[in-house]
Amino acid sequence: MNSLFTKIIRIALGIALIVFGANMIISFLPIDPPEGLPKYIFSVVGVLEVFIGALLLLKKWIAFALILLAPISINILLFHLFLNIPGVAIAIVIVLFNAILIFKHWQQYKPLFY
Repeated sequence: MNSLFTKIIRIALGIALIVFGANMIISFLPIDPPEGLPKYIFSVVGVLEVFIGALLLLKKWIAFALILLAPISINILLFHLFLNIPGVAIAIVIVLFNAILIFKHWQQYKPLFY
């Protein structure tokens, strides 16, 4: 569970979530919020992304953080597939990293299914 590969993916995902989540809150990278989406929803998702990224970087409650991130990462992918194609590569990487980490921590999720 603590291989170098897993550690690199966990750290990369944590940094990406903190950077993009903080950008949703304070807008330091050029992005246009989706039309019709209230500003507070964008901020709430940003705060969640920063929180999840911090949990991943601090190596605290990783299984919990990954479960919180699963619906967010799927929504990021769907948003970029249907509304903002240029960002789809980053969205695929985030979903892929989340899936790899969930697979690596699968032992912690087994009690949920039995």
